Amino acid sequence: MTTAAVTTPNFYQLQGHQLHITYSTTSFGGLRQFTYQDAHQTHNFTGDQIRTVESEIGTLVTVTIRLTVDSGSTSFTLLVPQVNLPGPNSSAHITTDGITTLHRFSINPNLIRGQTELYTVTPLTGIAEAVLF
Repeated sequence: MTTAAVTTPNFYQLQGHQLHITYSTTSFGGLRQFTYQDAHQTHNFTGDQIRTVESEIGTLVTVTIRLTVDSGSTSFTLLVPQVNLPGPNSSAHITTDGITTLHRFSINPNLIRGQTELYTVTPLTGIAEAVLF
């Protein structure tokens, strides 16, 4: 009995609650690309601006969408689930979550008490594709 090989997606298009995310694990230039768009801003990221961590719940793909010197930053993390596709040029519908994290910071640590990371979870739906570049 022969088992058919599966293909891992390299392109994701997701949306939910005024949020649009496009993530590509590679491109014509060989670099990862990530586009974050909400109701107020659009950011494009490439290469080392995109941080990934493999975990048992999927791949965590993180970008920094706001950075200040003295008050903290905001990051967005896309939870990319494991998806098995039947081959190249195929796609699958997926559901996942995006996590916006407000990282509270002060140059005087005594000014910030309690929790320093605040999370907002956004449900996302869309497609995962195996695209030939």
